[in-house]
Amino acid sequence: MSADLTIILPEILLSLFALLGLMVAVYTSKDGMASLLLWVTAAVFVILAAWIGFTGEGTHIAFNGMFIDDGFSRFAKVAILLAAASVLVMGEGYMSARGLLRFEYPVLVALSAVGMMMMVSAGDLMALYMGLELQSLALYVVASLRRDSVKSTEAGLKYFVLGALSSGMLLYGASMVYGYTGTTVFSGIVQVAQEDMSLGLLFGLVFLMSGFAFKISAVPFHMWTPDVYEGSPTPVTAFFATAPKLAAMGLFARVMHDAFGGAVADWQQIMALLSVLSMFLGAFAAIGQTNIKRLMAYSSIAHMGYALMGLAAGTVLGVQAMLVYMAIYVTMNVGTFAFILMMEKDGQPVVEISSLNMYSKREPGKALAMLVLLFSMAGVPPMLGFFGKFYVLRAAFDGGLAWLAVAGVIASVIGAYYYLRIVFLMYFGDAAEEGLNGGKSPVLWAFLMGSAVVMVVGIVNMFGVEGAAAMAAATLVN
Repeated sequence: MSADLTIILPEILLSLFALLGLMVAVYTSKDGMASLLLWVTAAVFVILAAWIGFTGEGTHIAFNGMFIDDGFSRFAKVAILLAAASVLVMGEGYMSARGLLRFEYPVLVALSAVGMMMMVSAGDLMALYMGLELQSLALYVVASLRRDSVKSTEAGLKYFVLGALSSGMLLYGASMVYGYTGTTVFSGIVQVAQEDMSLGLLFGLVFLMSGFAFKISAVPFHMWTPDVYEGSPTPVTAFFATAPKLAAMGLFARVMHDAFGGAVADWQQIMALLSVLSMFLGAFAAIGQTNIKRLMAYSSIAHMGYALMGLAAGTVLGVQAMLVYMAIYVTMNVGTFAFILMMEKDGQPVVEISSLNMYSKREPGKALAMLVLLFSMAGVPPMLGFFGKFYVLRAAFDGGLAWLAVAGVIASVIGAYYYLRIVFLMYFGDAAEEGLNGGKSPVLWAFLMGSAVVMVVGIVNMFGVEGAAAMAAATLVN
C-alpha cells in the first residue's frame, strides 16, 4: 500500500495543496488571497513538473493496474503542468483588472490538473472516468466564471450539458467493454480484444472513442467549442485550448494502445475519419470568423485533427508524432493567447480581427512575434509548426494511410488562408479606423516573445522534446 501511495505522490500533494488553498482562502480575506494563491499554484505546478520530469524513471504500476506511472504519463504530466502554470500567470492581470480573480479560480485549475494527471496515468476504466470527471467538473465552473455575462453563463451551461451527454456515451461504452471482456483493467481488456474482437466489444470501443472525441472537440463532437471559447473569459479560453486538450489526447492514446493495442485495424479507420473531418471543418469554418477567439476554436479543432492523424497510424512513430505535435501546439497557443490578452482599447478587451488593421505600424515587435506564431500554426517552413505537421504526415504515410496524409496537406493549405489573412491585416490592412491602444503587460509580452523565439530557435533540436517524446512513445506502444 505504501509503495502504491509513493507512486501517486505528485497527485496526492497537488490535491492536498488545492484543499489547503481552499481552507486558507475561506478562513482569511477570501478574494484578497486570490492573486497570491494564483502565483503559488503556478509555482507548485512548475515544481511538480520539474520533480516528475527529473526524478521519474521506469514503469511503476499502482493499485493492481489502475494507475500507471511510465515515460508516457510523465511526458504528458510535465507538459500539462507547465501549460497550466503558463496560462495562470498569463491571465492574472486580465482577471484582476476585471474583478474575475476569485480564490476559487486557481483552486479549480489545480483540481482539474489533478484530474488530467489521473487521466494520462489511468490503467483502468474506473480510474479513467474518475480523472475525466474531476477535470471536467472543475472546467464547467471555470467556463462560467464571469457571472454577470450571459455569454459566459451560456458557455458554462452548454459545456456542462454536452459534457454530461459525452460522459454518458463514454460510460455506456465502458459498461459494454466490461460486459464483453469481464474486466475494467486495460491489461485484461487488451488480451480479450487481441483474441476475439466481438461486435459488442467493437460497439463499446466506438462509444468510448466518441466520449474522448468530445473532450478534444473532434468533429462531429465539436459543437460546444466555438461558443465556450467565445463566452469564457480569455485566460480560461487559453486554458481550455492547452492543458485539457493535451490530457485528452494522452488519454486517447493510452486507451487505444494499452486496452486495444492488438486491434489497431478495428479503430484505425474510426480515428482516420475523426482526423479528416476535424481537419477540414476546422479549415473551412474558420474562414468566415470575425471574432479571434471563435477563430482559435476552429483552429484548435483542425489542430486536433492533425494530432489524431498521428494516433491513427497506430505505431510508435505515430504516438511520438502526436506528442511532438501537441507540445508545439500548446506552445503556439500560449503565445497566441498572450497576444489576444494584450488586445485592448481604452482598457477594454477587443476580440474583433478587424481591430488588427495596420497593427505593425503601432507595435512592430508584437506584430512580428504574432506573424511568426501564425506562420507556425499554418505550417509554413521553416517555423517549428511545419515540423510538427511534417511529423504527423510522415507517421500517417508510414502507417499505410497515404490518403490521410494527402488530405492533411490539402486541409493545411486551406487553413493557411485564415492565419495569413490576420498577417495581411496587420501589415497591409486599412488604417482608416483607430486601432488598439492598450496591453502593455511585461508578463504577456514575455510569453508572446518567448513562444515566438521557440518557434524559430526550436528547429535546431526542439529543446529535447523530440527525444523525450520518442522514449515516451516507446513505453506506451510495446
